[in-house]
This record gives sequence, structure tokens and C-alpha cells, in this order.
Amino acid sequence: MKKTISLLILILFSVIPAYPSPITGKEPQDVKDKFFPDGRGIKVEVWIENLEIPWSLIFLPDGRALVSERPGRIRLIKNNRLQEKPYIIIDVAHIGEGGLMGLALHPAFPKQPFIYAMHTYRKGGDIFNRVIRIRDQGEKGDIDKVIADNIPAGKFHNGGRISFRPDGMLYIAAGETFNAEIAQVIQSLGGKILRVTQDGGIPPDNPFKGSPVYSYGHRNPQGLAWHPETGDLFSSEHGPSGEFLKFGNDEINVIRKGGNYGWPQVIGSADKKPFIDPLIAWKKTTPPSGMTFYAGDKLPHLRGDLFVATLRSQSLIRIRIKKESGGYRVTDIERWFVKGYDDNGKYGRLRDVVVGPDGLIYFLTNNTDGRGNPSKGDDRIYRIVPE
Repeated sequence: MKKTISLLILILFSVIPAYPSPITGKEPQDVKDKFFPDGRGIKVEVWIENLEIPWSLIFLPDGRALVSERPGRIRLIKNNRLQEKPYIIIDVAHIGEGGLMGLALHPAFPKQPFIYAMHTYRKGGDIFNRVIRIRDQGEKGDIDKVIADNIPAGKFHNGGRISFRPDGMLYIAAGETFNAEIAQVIQSLGGKILRVTQDGGIPPDNPFKGSPVYSYGHRNPQGLAWHPETGDLFSSEHGPSGEFLKFGNDEINVIRKGGNYGWPQVIGSADKKPFIDPLIAWKKTTPPSGMTFYAGDKLPHLRGDLFVATLRSQSLIRIRIKKESGGYRVTDIERWFVKGYDDNGKYGRLRDVVVGPDGLIYFLTNNTDGRGNPSKGDDRIYRIVPE
């Protein structure tokens, strides 16, 4: 069945900024997408059902798991069962794409018993995004402190993913809230990837003195993943959905300290200094969200591959990447659970994908977010197991 997304709705959701039209580059990858409606060498099973707009999933070392729901709840999963009582309810501004978004676990957990969460909230007559720290109390959590605040928020383009690097620093993906020009303004926290300490301080080796900004020129980054061998940070980013009358050009980027990724002056791979070109830029609208590298042992044929959950294109994308002296080269791109670019995927909209401590891959649907077609039991967490 063909998707019926109205161009009129897309334009109504768009703005045409008072900014020069960006240079549109090419697709940097020299491979074409392949389609595998059933995946490759795997089976899929339902793990958890009846969630409302789940956004982020993390696993705790004692066997528990936590999943955020955009209206403001963090739900506890214990013994493979969703607990009825929320782990914590956070007062969020659930407006459009805003609300409760990314989760991250303190790298020294449980010695440091903290969970981090990014959410939209109201302050005065405006809305902002912030990252809070939650103290784990077993069956519930309590807010401990605010880690990062006054991040621009809006109805759209909040970014929202957070992730700890092995160096112990927290990275925060912040969107430009449909205000394209702020992505190039270092003094603004919108359209950036931010880097702070575990307590919210600014690391002295950040690229801009006294600032949490780590990279800039981003539109709506929604995924963060660390290469298991090099430790490099990869990010997924939504391309334009009507601004400057342009669409598509969704990206996968390799993030460099102090790097400028071009928005809104460049989209795609334009080879224009000082901007950093993406590793991948799809002309077809893809909206990539959460992503992860597979480094487990249960699915050895997938080891080292990057998996990306996608929204409108309703697929789980498998990307094979080779490290070379000049950087990275994409050798293969597979779109799982969909027959073609314009077809509905088997599981609908996908928001996040993570690797569990059991070595299996878990992915979240997002069919209840107002843009999908939910069925009974949506939204779900699915688990990928060996064939």
C-alpha cells in the first residue's frame, strides 16, 4: 500500500527562512540502497507492547530496562514485562515533536546511580529543552538536578538524543527548532551537538572556550552512535522538509570537534569549505532517528554494522562501513522491513534501535506519534534474534 502523505501538509508545517537558499550537493555514497522486506539472516519477535510514543530505550546492568514515552513517562521493564506504574512522570511540554525524548545511563552505574533524560518544558511564556539527572531508586526514580538548560525548543526540530562517550562526557543532540539561522550562531545552543561533563560542567577541551558547543550547522540531529573500534561519533540528521522549497537530503555524519556541518548554507555533499560533508545523504526522504553499531555476539554476520531507525521511510537501515586512511567509506546500504521507497514498512515508523546486553537488537516503533497508522498493541519494542 502506498503512503499517502500530503505535500500540502508538509508545506504547512514548513517555513521559508529569510536566508539565502542553500547549495545542494550530491549523494556522497557510491552505493545504492537495497531492499529486504524480511531483513537478512534474522527473525523478529515482539518484546513489549502498548507504549505511547516511545522515544528512547536503555538497559541497566541488573537486567532492568527503561523506555521514555514522549508525553512525559519513563516506563520500567522488569523480567521482560512492562510495569504498570511509571518509573517516573516528568512535567513536560508535550507540543508537536517536543516532550520527553532521549535517555542515557551514567557510565559508572550503579556506583553512580543516575539516569539522564532530555525533555521540553515551559518557562514563563516560552518553551525550552533541558537535560536532567534522575537518581535510580529501584522501582522508581527521583529528579536529582538539571544538567543542561536553556536549549532552544519548538514544535518541531528538537533533536533530543543524548549519549555518553567512553571518555565519560555527555553529548546532546539539539535541533534548530525551525529557526535555520541559529544553527550557524555559536552563541545559540540550537542546531548543535553539545558536550558537557557528568555534572553539567563545560569541559576545558571543548572547541569553543566556555561553551558546551561541540559541533554546529545541524538541522535536526536525532541519532548518536559510537564506532566500536575507532570511538568516532556518528550522527543522523533530518534534511529539509519544505524550507527553501527543498526536501530530502537526510544525512549520516561523522562528527568532528568544532566541525561545521553546513545547515542552512549547504545540504548534501557539496565539497565546500569550511563545511564538513556527510558520509551519507539520501535524496529520498528518509528521516533517520536513533542508531547504533552492532558489536554483539548473537548475530555475528552483523558485527560492526551501523543500524539506523527511520520514521517516514519506515525501515531499519543496515549500513556497512569500511575505515580507510582518509576516513570512512560506505560499502553497502540495506533497508529492512520495506519493499521500496514509497511503500509502508512491515512495522511502521521506527524511532530508536539499540543493542541489548544479551547481544540482540531492539527497535522501537512510533506509530502513535500522530503521523503513523497504529494497530492494536502499538507502540511496540521488537527484538531481532538469530534466524
